[in-house]
Amino acid sequence: MVRYLSGRWRGLALFLFALSQTLFAQSVSPPWAKDAVWYQIFPERFRNGNTTNDPTAQELEINPPRTWQISSWTADWYKLQPWEEGHSEVFYENVFDRRYGGDIEGILQKLDYLSDLGITAIYLNPVFEAYSLHKYDASTYHHIDNNFGPDARGDLELMKRETSDPATWSWSAADDLFLRLLREAHGRGIRIIIDGVFNHCGTRFWAFQDVLKNQRASKYADWFDVIKWDDPATRENEFDYKGWWGIKHLPEFKESPNGFSPAVEEYFFNITRRWMDPNGDGDPSDGVDGWRLDVANDVSPVFWRRWRNHVKSLNPDALIVGEIWDDASSWLRGDQFDAVMNYRFAYACVRFFINSASKNLTVSEFDRELQSVRLSYRDETNLVLQNLIDSHDTDRLPSMIVNPNRHYDRSAGPRDNAEYNLRKPRQEERQIQKLVALFQMTSLGAPMIYYGDEAGMWGADDPDDRKPMLWEDLVYEDEKTHPLAGKSRPNDPVVFDKNLFEYYKKLIHIRKQHEALRRGMFAPLIKDDRKNVYVFERRTGRNVVLVALNNGMSPQTVSVAAKGPYLDLLAEKPLDPTEGRLTITLEPKSGRILTPKKDE
Repeated sequence: MVRYLSGRWRGLALFLFALSQTLFAQSVSPPWAKDAVWYQIFPERFRNGNTTNDPTAQELEINPPRTWQISSWTADWYKLQPWEEGHSEVFYENVFDRRYGGDIEGILQKLDYLSDLGITAIYLNPVFEAYSLHKYDASTYHHIDNNFGPDARGDLELMKRETSDPATWSWSAADDLFLRLLREAHGRGIRIIIDGVFNHCGTRFWAFQDVLKNQRASKYADWFDVIKWDDPATRENEFDYKGWWGIKHLPEFKESPNGFSPAVEEYFFNITRRWMDPNGDGDPSDGVDGWRLDVANDVSPVFWRRWRNHVKSLNPDALIVGEIWDDASSWLRGDQFDAVMNYRFAYACVRFFINSASKNLTVSEFDRELQSVRLSYRDETNLVLQNLIDSHDTDRLPSMIVNPNRHYDRSAGPRDNAEYNLRKPRQEERQIQKLVALFQMTSLGAPMIYYGDEAGMWGADDPDDRKPMLWEDLVYEDEKTHPLAGKSRPNDPVVFDKNLFEYYKKLIHIRKQHEALRRGMFAPLIKDDRKNVYVFERRTGRNVVLVALNNGMSPQTVSVAAKGPYLDLLAEKPLDPTEGRLTITLEPKSGRILTPKKDE
């Protein structure tokens, strides 16, 4: 039709068409995210691939001075390290000064492990230069942490020579190794998204250091939310500023209803371009595949809309995931985020699968909770939500099972719940974990595993959810120490759980082999509150998968209409119908995944 319009109107029509195509492209989630099987890595605790880059006591400014050293990767988690014994006998007064030496080289060494498991996408907790073990207190956003690369001391010297001008930014050894990680992950078909912590930084952040030194005279004076400036006429230092949740070592960037100041926004746009198109050639294939945005609802939506346009202009196929713990419908309308970490999914799963019979959701209630989540978002969005159960901010799934009947992420460890049970999960509790994993891998949305859950790790909330990764090639001490005085616990062997790993691997393989589990509609078929049985179907035009779950403590049998034989994908055995009905037997706390058997 456009060709029949004349001059000015034809030009306007073409412009509007191009604009609509751009806006449409930016509102559609990246197709690869629908097929993703996510794995969350906490870098400092994943693998120490290079011991020469480990932090030093001098670099960390350990106070008071003591004989600090890198902690033993394989030691009993709660046992005091030798350097801790002379400082305090309280575990939680020491643990946050620990470093275990995890780095980029360690992740590189274990990419084949992740490929073997079936992982197609990694979410990395912060990797930028920072003081802490968790890296949510950035000292800069334009360099990878010096202790994550091969030349820790040289990288620190390089950073000292730079200014806010991107023209002065070099590529450090850690930066180069990170870019190699991207290349090697992409070569294995694995995407990587990184943590964008734009609400706040650390007190060592280069611009904040300038403000501390020069106060009002600093050219970065309007970058931060300053409450009071220091009066040079007095001996007292009155300088005060807003920290995230009142935490002074996390100064917040100053915002108005329109977002950050232009200079702060320009800096964030510059670092976004740096990591999404490292060589600046317009081809984003050598950059990160997207971002997970920390405390996303603490940042102005106005900024996120502008930033999204910037991200999508660099790579329309990039994924933007917000950390929103509750209803995120206002953030997922196509102009801010593509997806969120689906904590609402986790809430429902914990209340259904983990809580005792007197406090859990019935099958019907569980189905309604899931439906509520689905109806909050577009069909397109539901397919890319990151379906997690646990994370670096919660106790681990196996420990949730050992400690049921709590509000999610509440009373989740010894620091605020002296009765929290620290023991290793028993076999029957591992069976519940397997049932949760089965549902996670067959449900609507993209499943995300927190590092080590598949290997048998367990742990309470932060810091105990951040233990060093459990590897098959290492020999670990038993975990037998209790962190609270006067408390005892069992002597628990810490060993890689090969059976659990193979189970996760098989579930992931099934998901990857069946389009219905990645992109299909979700339709409940049976919601039996009495039997505690839930049966649902995932379907695309070409593929059908039937999932049956028994959340009860006794065997159950259900039947569904069937036109022909089915294949049990976990047992790899056929299941034939009788008189048009398929009878499904379910052991306690178990599930089956079935698909119509193809003709040989």
